[in-house]
Amino acid sequence: MLEDLFPRTHKRYRSLPILGPTLEAFAEFLVARGYPRLPIRRHIRTAVLVDEELRRQGCHSITQVTRAALCACGPPPGRSQDNRSRAATVRILKCYFDEVRILPPAPPGSHVEKTVAEYQTFLCQVRGFAPSTLNSHGRTALAFSEHVGGEVGLTNLTLSQIEDFVRDTGNRVGRATLQHVVSELRSFLRFLSARGEAPAGLDAHIDTPCVYRNERLPRALPWETVQALLSSIDRSTPLGLRDYAMLSLITTYGLRSSEVVGLKLEDIEWRAARLCVPQRKTSSPLLLPLTDNIGEVLVQYLRCGRPTVRCREVFVRHRAPSGVLKPTAVTEVFQAWSRRSGLGIPFQGPHCLRHSYALHLLHHGTSLKTIGDLLGHRTAERTCVYLRLAVDDLRDVPLGLPSPSAQEMNS
Repeated sequence: MLEDLFPRTHKRYRSLPILGPTLEAFAEFLVARGYPRLPIRRHIRTAVLVDEELRRQGCHSITQVTRAALCACGPPPGRSQDNRSRAATVRILKCYFDEVRILPPAPPGSHVEKTVAEYQTFLCQVRGFAPSTLNSHGRTALAFSEHVGGEVGLTNLTLSQIEDFVRDTGNRVGRATLQHVVSELRSFLRFLSARGEAPAGLDAHIDTPCVYRNERLPRALPWETVQALLSSIDRSTPLGLRDYAMLSLITTYGLRSSEVVGLKLEDIEWRAARLCVPQRKTSSPLLLPLTDNIGEVLVQYLRCGRPTVRCREVFVRHRAPSGVLKPTAVTEVFQAWSRRSGLGIPFQGPHCLRHSYALHLLHHGTSLKTIGDLLGHRTAERTCVYLRLAVDDLRDVPLGLPSPSAQEMNS
């Protein structure tokens, strides 16, 4: 592999005192991850600088390289191209060494990190929380533990420390987010109390921020704006085909971002002309008809846009390293094309397309039951919020006021 990448200088890279014996396999690792030829050459060249830095730290062979030593090879803070390239090489080398188990295992974490890990295990095994919920609880627990000073602070917790944490968090987030943080903090305090690592009853003294039901209208765009956004996507590139297909699924079926990135090839039942959408929020499949338009969009992407990868997800990364997308990728796609379209869309997330789809169906006389079934709602109450957006229909609901009499007008 190195001889193919560097026909004249491959011996130089193989002769590096520390990283030389591993660079051949490292190059193959990058190829398997979907990296193009030029980035692979760049990472191999940067490995020379990493090798020099490891020698300055006193390493003489690959067996003496530690995780801390490799991390110390990273560049100083800065935004230059050389710094970014070196930081990327160090990060990818760490991933490769972890995969082939060259680096020694990471040292055991602190007492706080162990406690948070045990707390997440408890939530998973006893409460059955989803991975995203576990991560959210873990972040809150770790942030709170660091705020109060670690192990000693958790053992001697006071109400004033808890109030300080809630106050500091409230200065950075909105009421709805703070409500989730307070709920997660209560759960963590109950866990600590049950283990005898914190005073009992502290969770009952935290006030929950007031968030009123339906205090905000669903964020929806005019359907003309939605169509204009889709029309603005450049479908002449593989990336554009992917982005158009993802946003088309949201505007045609009202899917959530997690449902779009979680869609797999076997979920498209071509002969039955339907989609079997796995719903992460409800853990139940949602069966939807496969329209002709969406079928054509998916076929065009799968034939002309989707790169060849091993994973079964329909939508994958088009840049190295290859792999599946996260739900945040749909948000990034929506924001990117919103900026390029110049439509002045005021919302930052693709969930507004889901709301726009529901309102579009409502304007066309679709029943609330049908809308709820298409959106995957479990209760009619979740669907009724869209009635507040049907302003023209709401004007016919109020009763007319009787005209005032002449005597009342004079008085």
